[in-house]
Amino acid sequence: VQLQASGGGLVQPGGTLRLSCVASGSFFSINAMGWYRQAPGKQRELVATITSDGSPNYADSVLGRFTISRDDAKNTVYLQMNSLKPEDTAVYYCNAHIRRNAINYYRPYWGQGTLVTVSS
Repeated sequence: VQLQASGGGLVQPGGTLRLSCVASGSFFSINAMGWYRQAPGKQRELVATITSDGSPNYADSVLGRFTISRDDAKNTVYLQMNSLKPEDTAVYYCNAHIRRNAINYYRPYWGQGTLVTVSS
């Protein structure tokens, strides 16, 4: 099982970016999915998560600016980021709880990270 994140880049303050993360490989089902970020010199922090039934949860710092969504037919989770601020600069990691087969428990998988830089 692999998670492949994409969509990062350099954007000016106030700009937008859309991150995508697709799960590939052999697995039975995906439960919750989410995005985390790690800024230089800081610990990794939660940005947003979404349950299997589509219920989102956001960090206070991104509430109202970021939107998480998922497309289960494509095994993909998205993060729409609007009104970006310099403090949003970080490596963004996707996460998914995946069950390899019908008798396994869900376990977390991580993508490789995609860099988002917000700067003028």
